[in-house]
Amino acid sequence: MKIYADNAATTKMSKTAVNAMIPYFDEVYGNPSSLHTSGQKAAEALYNARESISIILNCHPREITFTSGGSEADNQAIVSAAKIGERKGKKHIISTAFEHHAVLHTLQKLENQGFEVELLDVGEFGLVTAEQIKNAIREDTCLVTVMYANNEIGSVQPIAEIGAVCHEKGVLFHTDAVQAAGHLAIDVQAQNIDMLSLSAHKFHGPKGIGVLYARKGIVLSNIIEGGAQERGKRAGTENIPAIMGMAAALEEANEHINENTAKLIKLRDRLIEGFSEISHSILNGDREKRLPSNVHFCFEGIEGESLLLLLDAKGICASSGSACTSGSLDPSHVLLSIGRVHEIAHGSLRLSLDENTTENEVEYIIQSVREVVEYLRKMSPLWHDKISGRKNFILK
Repeated sequence: MKIYADNAATTKMSKTAVNAMIPYFDEVYGNPSSLHTSGQKAAEALYNARESISIILNCHPREITFTSGGSEADNQAIVSAAKIGERKGKKHIISTAFEHHAVLHTLQKLENQGFEVELLDVGEFGLVTAEQIKNAIREDTCLVTVMYANNEIGSVQPIAEIGAVCHEKGVLFHTDAVQAAGHLAIDVQAQNIDMLSLSAHKFHGPKGIGVLYARKGIVLSNIIEGGAQERGKRAGTENIPAIMGMAAALEEANEHINENTAKLIKLRDRLIEGFSEISHSILNGDREKRLPSNVHFCFEGIEGESLLLLLDAKGICASSGSACTSGSLDPSHVLLSIGRVHEIAHGSLRLSLDENTTENEVEYIIQSVREVVEYLRKMSPLWHDKISGRKNFILK
C-alpha cells in the first residue's frame, strides 16, 4: 500500500489543472505582452485566469498580482506595507511567533533596517486573538501579518476579527493564506483582508506559481525589477500555462470545498482518536479550530526522523513539520512557540490528507504509527529510563 499524507508540503496536480495547462504549451504560446494575434490570445487567457481567481477571493481582477508562489507574495506584501509605513513615520510591525519563514525572515530583514517587529504569543493551542492584536497596535504600527492557517499544526486564526480590528485602527492587514486557499472559504472583503498570499501547489495546481492580492490603493513595491508585466509590479514574462493550471485548480477546489471539508474532518478526527490512544502522546494545535486535513502529534520517547523513515518503509509519506525546514536538525519553531520542550518537539509527526484519502488508508496509518512508535520506544534507552522511573515522563 502506498499512501501520500504530506499534502501540506505539496499536492498532486489534478487532471483538471493539467488539462487546463496543455493548450498553453503548444497552441496558445505567445507572449501576452506582444501585440500580434498569438500574443493577444495569451493576454486574453491571462485576463480570464485573473478574473476567475478574483471571483473566488471576492476582489477586483486588477487587485491580483501573479507571483512565483507564496514566499514571493509574502515578501512583496510585507516589504510594500513596511515602505508605506516608513513614508508615514510608522515602523512597528505585528506578527506571531509561528509564522512561515517566508514571513519571519522578511521581518528579520526589516528589523535590520530599523523596523520594530513584535511577535505575539500564540498560546498552547496555536491561536492568536483579535484582542491581542488590538492591545498590541500602536500609533506607529504600519502592518499586522498573521497567517490564516498554520502550515505545521493546522490551527486556523480568527482572520475576519483580526482584520476588523486592523481596519478600525487604520493598520494594513496581511495574511499568508497558503495553507488555507482551496481548503477554506476566503472572502477578502467580508474578512477585512488588505493583502493575501497563496500558492497553487497546495491545492492541486502546479508548483512555482502563486498570487498576491493587494487591495486597491495599496502601492506595491517591486521585488523583481525589469519589464512592465503585472502593471509594472512584478517583472518577468507571465507563466501562462502555470497560471491557467492554478486558476483551474482553485476553481475546482472551491466548487467542492463543502463536500471535501466534510469528508476530511471525519478522517482527520478518526486519526486524532487513534493517535490519542497511544500513551504519552499529544495533539498539537486546537482540536476544533484547525484545517480539515491536518493532524499533528508529538510522541514522547522517539525521534521524528526515525518515525518518518519507518513509516515510509510501510508506504506512508508523512512529515514532521514544514517541508521548507526538513533539512534542519533544530526542533520546529512552531512547536517551541506553543510550549513544547525540545525533547517532545523532536518526536513530531504531521499528516496532511486530501479528498482522495480513504477510510482504509486512515486505519492503516493508525495501525502503522502504533507499531512504529512501539518499536522505536523499545529500542530507546531514554524510554526505558522513563518506564523504570529513573526519569520522569513529560507527557501524560
